[in-house]
Amino acid sequence: MDDHGTGQCPFALDPAGTDIHAEADELRRRGPATRVELPGGVVVWSVNHYSGAKQILKDPLVTKSARDHWAAFIDNQIPPDWELISWITMENMATATGRNQVRLRRLVSKAFSPKRIQALQPRIEELVDELVDSLGAVAPGEVVDLRERFCYPLPARLMADMLGMTEQSRAKTAQVMDMMVNTTVSPEQAQALLVGWQSAITDLIELKQRDPGEDITSDLILARDDENSKLTQEELLGTLFAILGAGTSTTVDFLGKFLVELLTHRDQLDRVLAGEVSWDEAIEEGLRIEGPVAHLPLRYAVEDIDIDGVTIPRGDAILVNYAGVGRDPEVHGDTAGEFDVDRADKTHLAFGVGPHFCLGWAIAREEVKIGLGKLFARFPDLELAVDRTELQATPTFIMNGYRSVPVRLAATRSGADRTAAA
Repeated sequence: MDDHGTGQCPFALDPAGTDIHAEADELRRRGPATRVELPGGVVVWSVNHYSGAKQILKDPLVTKSARDHWAAFIDNQIPPDWELISWITMENMATATGRNQVRLRRLVSKAFSPKRIQALQPRIEELVDELVDSLGAVAPGEVVDLRERFCYPLPARLMADMLGMTEQSRAKTAQVMDMMVNTTVSPEQAQALLVGWQSAITDLIELKQRDPGEDITSDLILARDDENSKLTQEELLGTLFAILGAGTSTTVDFLGKFLVELLTHRDQLDRVLAGEVSWDEAIEEGLRIEGPVAHLPLRYAVEDIDIDGVTIPRGDAILVNYAGVGRDPEVHGDTAGEFDVDRADKTHLAFGVGPHFCLGWAIAREEVKIGLGKLFARFPDLELAVDRTELQATPTFIMNGYRSVPVRLAATRSGADRTAAA
């Protein structure tokens, strides 16, 4: 079946996310909005240009409630074991609309106030120092996976602190989180995942009910028990999982992707380390070209919506192609696919825009700035241990990350020679 009379069949997204940027280029060529096929044969719209994506993210006629506005879901055309079912059935501020979304966001937002973020800085520095010190014990010349040893534990441990999780609780939810973003799972795994994340977060809630503390989980439990907040148990479960996922997976993947950009553009990294270019400017360019989210399921058209001449019908589902909009040539010209910290316009939508703008954006920036600043201060000759083309993507079209980031902490002779030659 062609794409609503355009002569194009829906584009099947690669579940393994092997090359999301090549896919984004193809989707952009197909137009400002085009239909794509997700696992299970579910067809939705992909919005691929910056202008259209910004329109979708801000439009009040686009919601995130499948129960209210996705015709296929309402008509029971989406099976309960659909591979992405957890993304649309979870009840939290990411899937809520209108007053419900405002209510839930208000309950959570105080945890991300400027004062609370400033108070987190010493803990971020402490965690980074611990991780960098542990890397200092690595034998000279040994290859180490920075994703495993640095990019993952930094945000994972920080979010665990913010949520009041024990190490056992963090480990259990981490397994579920890794599966959550994996878009190669089977229907059976998807159903088990739905049960798994609910079980993991239920255990956390029960733990904090017995032993409350100064953490987000304890605060939200109090809100649930306050009849004025109207926070349900299902919303509590979904909100905690959303905070954990948004605060962990995205930062893990961005740290890895940004590191690789810096290590493969050594001249630009040297200027950052010399203070000629700020970390803030470098991070902005990293977010533009390698934002951590590739596609985020799902949004729904409340009414027919026109995207630069393409009509998305009422009741249809929509993916925003974040991987494509940061590299849109209409915004960034012919060099849109190149990493350039001197780029004057670093416009991106990596944190979203509108009512669902990322609450934790400032924390993520601090983790990256403090983390990489201290990492390179300790290991200024850090280099990739393999060619960039050998790095493998994480098996997902939702996130944008690497399975591993193998490095040597001190430059090899050949590496030092290459740097000198550059």
